[in-house]
Amino acid sequence: MRTPTSDDISGGLDPLNGDHSGVFAPELGEFPNAEQRAGESTAQETKTGTTTVGLKTEDGVVLATDMRASLGYMVSSKDVQKVEEIHPTGALTIAGSVSAAQSLIRSIRAEVRLYESRRGEDMSMQALSTLLGNFLRSGAFYVVQPILGGVDEEGPHIYSIDPAGSILEEEYTVTGSGSQYALGVLEQEYSDDLSIEEAKRIAAHAVESALERDLASGNGINICVVTEDGVEITQHKEIEDLL
Repeated sequence: MRTPTSDDISGGLDPLNGDHSGVFAPELGEFPNAEQRAGESTAQETKTGTTTVGLKTEDGVVLATDMRASLGYMVSSKDVQKVEEIHPTGALTIAGSVSAAQSLIRSIRAEVRLYESRRGEDMSMQALSTLLGNFLRSGAFYVVQPILGGVDEEGPHIYSIDPAGSILEEEYTVTGSGSQYALGVLEQEYSDDLSIEEAKRIAAHAVESALERDLASGNGINICVVTEDGVEITQHKEIEDLL
């Protein structure tokens, strides 16, 4: 690990000029020039484009995503799984840079296993969301906006986590380039007494609405159901089967 220099810490500011905004930087885990690195990402980076949706029900959570990845203006893959199990009763959707998202998922899985082996219990969803927020805030996984869904002793949880690391617990949430289309469906159809099957239909409808208008979303739907019994992920090329 490189030792920070005085320029890294102070940002090159005159300590007598009254601007001490960088006096506590860099923070633990923070990567130098993270914002600059994010801005320098090119159009040739593989990105998910994406529409991702998360809903909370009384019995668990439902996550849904499309299956398209893009490379600039080209569809680079039609069979991307954009939701992954990261915890025995938790899953994460990805939107943004594919490489950063894959690295984030590997890192989170490793931390979850370490926690379980050291403490003899599964990590709570609140702790997992905090860990995710800290990882994203570090700048090491720039241009990723996940949704975390899971179940613990307190019940089902859905968290929206932005690329800067903020954490918001929601009843339902969306991310990605097609989010405005999907959110309109959720605003009309979501209620807090949904069954798992009803939530799957609404989530599929929300993603389908984005597929109709968002060029970066398409090629099918991934559905993930998380309950206290575990995580189940299925792929559906024929969307009508879910509606």
